Amino acid sequence: MERATDFVCLPLFELVLIYIVVVNVITFFVYGIDKYKSRHGKWRISEAALIVWAVAGGSLGAWCGMKVWHHKTLHRKFRYGVPVIFVLQIVLAAYLYSLFS
Repeated sequence: MERATDFVCLPLFELVLIYIVVVNVITFFVYGIDKYKSRHGKWRISEAALIVWAVAGGSLGAWCGMKVWHHKTLHRKFRYGVPVIFVLQIVLAAYLYSLFS
């Protein structure tokens, strides 16, 4: 049986991977929640917050949320910005991987 302290011993790569997966899942649902709020006339999540979620590592989740929920697809900063953020994150990840491997 694993102990809670065993999580601390995970290699850095695995911790980063877990972080990326969690942030992308959260970002996907944040975009869905904002779309729901948009349709029901409720208080919205700011565009800045949606972009911050993408920059924080959730760019793939943001892009999927845009496609699945059909949300923010007409806004240039999202239509072009989210894919650019995604590409920059891939380039950064590849660079960091080459440094540490």
